[in-house]
Amino acid sequence: MAAAAFEVNGQSVIVNEVDPHCTLLQWLRASGRTGSKEGCAEGECGACAVAFVSRDAEGRTIYEPVNSCLVSLPEVHGRSLISVEGVRGEGGALHPVQQALVESGGSQCGYCTPGFVMSLFCEYYRPGRTGYDPEAISGNLCRCTGYRPIIEAARGLGPPLPQDPWLLRLAGGAPEVPSFEHAALGGRFLRPGHLGELLQVLSEHPDAVLLGGGTDLMVYVNQRHARHTLWVSLSAVSELGRFQVTGDEIVLGAGLPLSHLEARLADTRGGQAGLGREARLLSELLPLFSSRLIRNRATLGGNLATASPIGDAAPVLLALEAVLTVASAAGERRLPLKEFFTGYRKTSLRPGELIVSVHLPRPLPRLQRFYKVSKRVLDDISTISAAFALDLAKNGTVERLRIAYGGIAETPIRAEAIERLATGKPWNLETLGLLLRAARTLGTPLSDPRGSAAYRQAMTLKLLERFYMEAESSGQLPAAEAAP
Repeated sequence: MAAAAFEVNGQSVIVNEVDPHCTLLQWLRASGRTGSKEGCAEGECGACAVAFVSRDAEGRTIYEPVNSCLVSLPEVHGRSLISVEGVRGEGGALHPVQQALVESGGSQCGYCTPGFVMSLFCEYYRPGRTGYDPEAISGNLCRCTGYRPIIEAARGLGPPLPQDPWLLRLAGGAPEVPSFEHAALGGRFLRPGHLGELLQVLSEHPDAVLLGGGTDLMVYVNQRHARHTLWVSLSAVSELGRFQVTGDEIVLGAGLPLSHLEARLADTRGGQAGLGREARLLSELLPLFSSRLIRNRATLGGNLATASPIGDAAPVLLALEAVLTVASAAGERRLPLKEFFTGYRKTSLRPGELIVSVHLPRPLPRLQRFYKVSKRVLDDISTISAAFALDLAKNGTVERLRIAYGGIAETPIRAEAIERLATGKPWNLETLGLLLRAARTLGTPLSDPRGSAAYRQAMTLKLLERFYMEAESSGQLPAAEAAP
């Protein structure tokens, strides 16, 4: 089986024995590149951040920050990456990002500093950068609370010089992610190059563990010592990165990185003006979906396939009446998302099947809201989440209401009985009261460290009430409904 070959800081590297359970971070440190730190091993702190030479949603070559603690080492085969040791200039001169952090006093204990350097390094070379994007360091944690000088350093960054060697490196393009196969004592790793090959592999090995972005799977590997004998990576299958908008639907590839989806929704060119407003639920979800470091790797398909009852994408997609295309070597089938979750961490996927794409039927509901209740506003696990989508008829009655929750049952749920109860009724306080009474028995909430069952039940009602109030004040309802 082939050795893993990749590039680190401009130097070619070959690793003969590649255990899939070994992370890129572990390999970096074992190889003497100890600038990258392990702070959490679950993608929360960013101390391990490195930069991949990648392509953004528009196909431009960029430096993309990722958590090296969540990257399986064989996934790096064929790629080019930069660690914190590589950003120094000739003769050991500091990079402008490093110099800015020195001058602003942006390093205190120093443990988090390498991760901040790498995230800001990627921000420094972001195409079209005109100022500081706070999302650039959203996945980096400073436990010394030194954010003010770090942000000052970021805000003070000027443009790269035209002869900057790192800027010139981007002109050379990003490597294509190749197919790869490797066997080691730790397990066998396969990375098929196209969808047909992937489906054939799954037909022969239906119990193989699928590796998408790895932002969930690698946490189990790191912290629970999960071990697998056969890994199948999805990262070289371009068909899973599909993004298409037609008159009838929006199609999202199951392997499309969330940061690419985020960029597509924000894009106002090429006929996509207003797509972020049309799919407002997705626009509200993504900034709350962990950090940019995670979203650069995470995918919708992976978030759904883990079948977590607190996965934030599921309520949004349920409220948008998403339909999945799932495939195996035997063919494709369409599966409504509301039929996908069958139990705690269980789905209706058959052996050898995987999610290929997510389809959102158009027109999408006119009024949409997503709410996430958690200990922190950003980068936190939900206690409960909810998504609402509403269309009213011209006379102010409910034409379409979609309600979905996460965190109140063993699966994400659609509140279809409450939706039917609302249909045809006026959107007013009397109807709201009727819906709230029906929602009192919704789900089977449990108590855990994030919240009690009583709290979850109370929030189930409060979020529905909040949606009603925001809908009333949105200015998007028919004029006939204004004052019931």
